Amino acid sequence: MKKWIALLVVVLLALAGWIAAGPFLTINAIREAVAEEDTAALAKHVDFVAVRRSLRAQVEDTLARKAGVDAQNNPLGAFALGLANQAAGGIVDALATPAGIGAVLQGRGLLHRLTGGGVDPNDGLAHVPPPDPLRDASYRFESPSRFSATVRNADGDPVVFVLTREGFNWTLTDIQLPLQALIGP
Repeated sequence: MKKWIALLVVVLLALAGWIAAGPFLTINAIREAVAEEDTAALAKHVDFVAVRRSLRAQVEDTLARKAGVDAQNNPLGAFALGLANQAAGGIVDALATPAGIGAVLQGRGLLHRLTGGGVDPNDGLAHVPPPDPLRDASYRFESPSRFSATVRNADGDPVVFVLTREGFNWTLTDIQLPLQALIGP
């Protein structure tokens, strides 16, 4: 009987170790995909629907806060806010793609990434590989099914990458951008 209990304890410890190592393995796979600029490999580790939904909510909230209550109560202001949300939605849709997520992880602007930034056609040099996006990240488990990696952008503002667990698989499901800092007061 003691052997079965010991076996069960060993299996449970191995399972807990696998779950604890999961987000680090996923982050490493994301790092490699970004370094190799392999959008197909990156897509395996990102839930683009969840990321898109989260980014849209962040942008809409930021725009509504920026516009203020007076603009929201004014019919013309509400119409302008609706147009701004639609325009921002297009940007979010472009961002929540393998190329867009790669750009965020590389610390580059989306336009710079989409236009082939990093290659200067005049100097004839090869493409410079992107830096390790999560090199100086701080990691933490928020729960057994939620893990975050926080990095600082060039301005020192935090960008939080949230991974969630479903079964044994960890996936990037949320990117919390410092939109208030980008838009300004």
